[in-house]
Amino acid sequence: MKKLILATAIAASFVTSFARAEDPPKPDNEVTFNAAVVSDYRYRGLTQTRFDPALQVGADYTNNPTGLYAGTWMSTIKWIKDAGTVAGTNTKGPVEWDLYAGKRGDIGAGFTYDVGGLYYYYPTNTLANSGVKNANTFELYGQVGYGPGYFKYSQSLTNLFGNVDSKNSQYFDLGANFDTFYGTVLGLHVGHQSIKGSNAGVSNSQYSYSDWKVGLSKTFDDLAGITLGVAYVGTNLKKGVQTTPASDGLKSVGRAGVVVSLSKTF
Repeated sequence: MKKLILATAIAASFVTSFARAEDPPKPDNEVTFNAAVVSDYRYRGLTQTRFDPALQVGADYTNNPTGLYAGTWMSTIKWIKDAGTVAGTNTKGPVEWDLYAGKRGDIGAGFTYDVGGLYYYYPTNTLANSGVKNANTFELYGQVGYGPGYFKYSQSLTNLFGNVDSKNSQYFDLGANFDTFYGTVLGLHVGHQSIKGSNAGVSNSQYSYSDWKVGLSKTFDDLAGITLGVAYVGTNLKKGVQTTPASDGLKSVGRAGVVVSLSKTF
């Protein structure tokens, strides 16, 4: 029995040595940056840029021993200006600036968790001029993952992206990312946005909808680590419920389409 224990200990020491050689331990504190250009910025299936391209940048800090993290991210947008145009007034807010923090780690038995808060800040936005509320939104979220799959739940503690009386609106996100051929990742997602409350006696539930995405991405090490992504995104949002300005033919902001992205983390 002692020999068995000793042999197991020696084997374990070799495994540990090999693991350290192949996978160097992460530093206690990590800071990364990211940048991207996308053909259309879609969030929860809805275009944020009137189907036009967007520029995006971000930074993340992680404390690996504790799993605590914080980050920030920015993107160009057009939806706030468009909301005013549709309502027949002037609104502005050309940038989305996200601030978030949370904690992630292992639950056990192969399960992981991620909990935190996310503030969507739209500097100088005047969305309220269009008859709704300020666009700024704060959500809490919790995610459980297993293998390539995950389920995430988000709930707003403020009005949701300007919807009147929409506090406690919820978003359900189910997805998975599978490693496939030649380093390509297949990403699948389906979600549902439920909007609470009412405006002028009309329930905000008419704006609730489901969305989906099927995408492929691949990182090219020979091209400075740039990641190319192609995704097909769509929703069941009815045309006319939420639209682009009349100059664009009143297209539904949730109509299905292909999104191409180039991104890099460094």
